[in-house]
Amino acid sequence: MIGLEVFKSNLEALQARMAAACRASGRADDSVSLLPVTKNHGVEAVRYAYDAGLYAVGENRVQEAASKRAKVSGMPLRWELIGHLQSNKAKEAVAVFDRIQSVDSLKLLERLNRLAGEAGKCLPILLQCNAGADPRKYGFPVDALEGALECALGGEHIKVEGLMTIAPLDDAPEAAADCFGRLRELRDHLSARHGIELKELSMGMTGDLEAAIAAGSTQIRVGTALYGQRAYPAA
Repeated sequence: MIGLEVFKSNLEALQARMAAACRASGRADDSVSLLPVTKNHGVEAVRYAYDAGLYAVGENRVQEAASKRAKVSGMPLRWELIGHLQSNKAKEAVAVFDRIQSVDSLKLLERLNRLAGEAGKCLPILLQCNAGADPRKYGFPVDALEGALECALGGEHIKVEGLMTIAPLDDAPEAAADCFGRLRELRDHLSARHGIELKELSMGMTGDLEAAIAAGSTQIRVGTALYGQRAYPAA
């Protein structure tokens, strides 16, 4: 785990990148938020983020997030799930997370709605779209997203706050830009068609945040540029 001073330096450099990307796109600096991705880093990564004024963190695994959240229970943070969620982990995820970004199937939508109701809460979600048509990525296909949105809007215990995507693994630099632009267009179409605000466009990571901001991202999810390479657990 890196030290606090290295983190502060990394954060300053990242914020400068974000600001430059916003200026290049004619956007205000505060139109894009930063979600620190603390997965596979120790709980100190969460504390660093909080002390820097970043009051939300992204995690990929339910159990890892539950463990970290218990250790920093006094910090009023928003915990966001950004990794694929298996149905058998949904009940715990509803208890642990304040928002689930990676809702990628009708089965999961229906399960989260039921479990949130049983927990007596309204759960904010994002619908994950495989906007880059990458077979290695989760998410609703572009042509299935409207049906998923309609299903979600019928859920009494979930609130759709926007859309999320992950750019395809592709060496061509335009692949990410195409993916992000497609999601932005889809969001605008669905918002107008259904008369709702899908405010959040969660797209962009360390390597492609400039393309994401140019396309209209409202939140980038960054781990490596802040914390360095992750120490993945042994198989």
